[in-house]
Amino acid sequence: MNIIGRLTRDAEVRTTSQEKQVVNFSIAINDSYRNKQGERIEQTSYFDCSYWISQNVAKILTKGALVELTGRVSTRAWTANDGELRASLNFHTATIKLHGGGMKTDNILDISNQGKRKVTEQETVDDLPF
Repeated sequence: MNIIGRLTRDAEVRTTSQEKQVVNFSIAINDSYRNKQGERIEQTSYFDCSYWISQNVAKILTKGALVELTGRVSTRAWTANDGELRASLNFHTATIKLHGGGMKTDNILDISNQGKRKVTEQETVDDLPF
């Protein structure tokens, strides 16, 4: 399945109990349609996403970025601490294509381990490796 949406928050890298790293982020997808009365109905769907291939992608997955994702969808249901039933859509991401910059993608910091200096590079979307 392919979906296109905007990130609702910066991506986070987490480590599982099996010592594997996963990038977690969420996106919002806007859709609209006209009902039988001719009124335009706006609808937003939210997906919690996970990406297991490389944690380096978290640096460019920032709030507001427009991304196209390929992968598969699953649902998850649970009972919250307050006793209410909750559900979410989860997207297990196989490929990510960045279409637009978020809040931080104009300047990406590259911190050098060989010295105690920080090197700042201007990168464009065309320079991304995927």
